[in-house]
Amino acid sequence: MNIKTIIFVALMASLLSSCVTMRKYEDLQTKQQQTEAENTKLKAANDSMTASLQAQYSAIDELKRRKNALEMDTNVLGTSMRREMDLYEGLHKTYIELLGNYQKLSTNKTAENKKLIGQLHNTQEDLLAKEDKLNRLQVELASKAVALDKTKADLMEREKRLKELQDILAKKDADVKALRDKVADALMGFKDKGMTVTMRNGKVYVSLEEQLLFATGSAVVDKKGADALRQLGVVLEKNPDINILIEGHTDNVPLKGEGFMKDNWDLSVNRATSVVRILTTNSKINPKRLTAAGRSEYAPLEEGNTKEARQKNRRIEIILTPKLDELFKVLEAN
Repeated sequence: MNIKTIIFVALMASLLSSCVTMRKYEDLQTKQQQTEAENTKLKAANDSMTASLQAQYSAIDELKRRKNALEMDTNVLGTSMRREMDLYEGLHKTYIELLGNYQKLSTNKTAENKKLIGQLHNTQEDLLAKEDKLNRLQVELASKAVALDKTKADLMEREKRLKELQDILAKKDADVKALRDKVADALMGFKDKGMTVTMRNGKVYVSLEEQLLFATGSAVVDKKGADALRQLGVVLEKNPDINILIEGHTDNVPLKGEGFMKDNWDLSVNRATSVVRILTTNSKINPKRLTAAGRSEYAPLEEGNTKEARQKNRRIEIILTPKLDELFKVLEAN
């Protein structure tokens, strides 16, 4: 083989390697974008849920205020109507008495008779005015009663929706807590070896330090780490309504790599992908539930450049999120 052939082969190998590297990079970039979209969706769901709950509370407070105001108005109108009715009945009695006296004196054209006629006329006008006022009060009272009934019905419906939301949230929280306990029990043997299980914002976070999974600078999961992931996979397989996000995190020491893994971004993504492969290889978890993402050094648990801080920051976080389909349906209905 002459020197030109050797150079040609070397160039072709370099080009092919570069193409493969570029394809892998594009694939990882796509996965990163999908992860960001999923996180955005979950944040939007959480914001929508919080806003919906706040709106329900505000609406219920406003309906209660309107209900109390209508009840007070109804009571005031009822009292006013009873008072007017008493006055009306008193006037009517006086009118009947005056009318009887007038009939007795109708044959006499005396001054007393004229006075009685005047009183009778005034009383008749007062009666008509009171009757008109009573009619208006009756219409207003009927309108208030209809409004009060509608407000009570609206309030009951709002309280029903609020309870439905609260029940779903309570069930979700209970399910997440139960999942956290199952995961913690399954990984009990790794508790003092760099594994923690916590619950935050309605999600379960399984944090696995680098020392439990990888050698320094490597994306290959070692035996003890693979054992932990297999046990975790058993739990996740039995909980199909949980979405699984695997995040790779590094410290802030630059990775001086060559070839495909050139920096901490590459290292964090490759480590997350390695965890996904072990989970899917050793369990029947639906791959559609899994998302691999790299966060590089930009989501540290602890700031600073100490040895301890960097050790905590080098980790894999497996974030378990319950599906919110049922909650979305309720939010859309509201």
